[in-house]
Amino acid sequence: MNDIKLFSGNSNPALSKRISDYLGVELAALSLGCFPDGEISCKIDEDIRGRDVFLLQPTSPPVNESLMELLVMIDSCRRASAERITAVIPYFGYARQDRKDEGRVPITAKLVANLITRAGANRVLTMDLHAAQIQGFFDLPVDHLYAAPVLNDYFLNTDISLADVVIVSPDEGSIKRALGHAKRLGGSVAIIDKRRTSALATEQANLIGGPIEGKVALMFDDMISTAGSICGAAQLMHQLAVREIHVAITHPVFCGNALQNLLDAKLASIICTDTNPISSEYETNLPKLTVLTVAPLLGEAIKRIHRNESVSRLFR
Repeated sequence: MNDIKLFSGNSNPALSKRISDYLGVELAALSLGCFPDGEISCKIDEDIRGRDVFLLQPTSPPVNESLMELLVMIDSCRRASAERITAVIPYFGYARQDRKDEGRVPITAKLVANLITRAGANRVLTMDLHAAQIQGFFDLPVDHLYAAPVLNDYFLNTDISLADVVIVSPDEGSIKRALGHAKRLGGSVAIIDKRRTSALATEQANLIGGPIEGKVALMFDDMISTAGSICGAAQLMHQLAVREIHVAITHPVFCGNALQNLLDAKLASIICTDTNPISSEYETNLPKLTVLTVAPLLGEAIKRIHRNESVSRLFR
């Protein structure tokens, strides 16, 4: 691991430190700042010529600033003659617009993929993309990790009763994810019929499958943003007399009125990972929130990429 260089942006330094500790490699020196007009400045403070460089920077809120930081870091490393640049993006923002679902709208996932490629990255390491096909938007290798093993291990090692569990998919796009968790944890599968009425609003009308009366519902999703979908799904399940609801997600984006929605949902627990930093407001007001680290998973993937070993073997 002597030729490896780990650099952390300002997006999630706590996760970067955990990855650094797992690998036993110190974070390399990097100066990130802003000019008076808000433009981002960057200077690599170490020699990286011919080195294998990993840039640790999820595009966490503020998304635009985090993304621009990543692009500037990539360009700095390319111009400093790094041998290989891997953008480690645990949370890939702008992923929700991955197709044209109506006229005159952008495909931002492809746009951001183009920006990262043109900036000079050689490969990308990411986790639980909003849509798996986004991997194909990149003209470079993409290693796509899954937080499912981390979430499953949590439930397998708690006192939550799995005897009468039902795995709930919050929408039709998450059915495959729900089936994967059901295969590992057991239980039946139910699907929420979700209709998006606008960029900010959704409607949960029906539940397909079941019954869920008296059951322990485990609902898995890739992210919580405003938590509107989670709140609507929870209200529907409470109406159908579910015993308790546990929500597990990978990316805690937590914006807008997410806190109030999560409180209104009356959840037994909320499980998430540390791909995004969580503000003290949520940690204080959500006593049922549990944060699991994905640093060992990301660290092991980085080690395997550096050694040109298989990453897919992590999930066998």
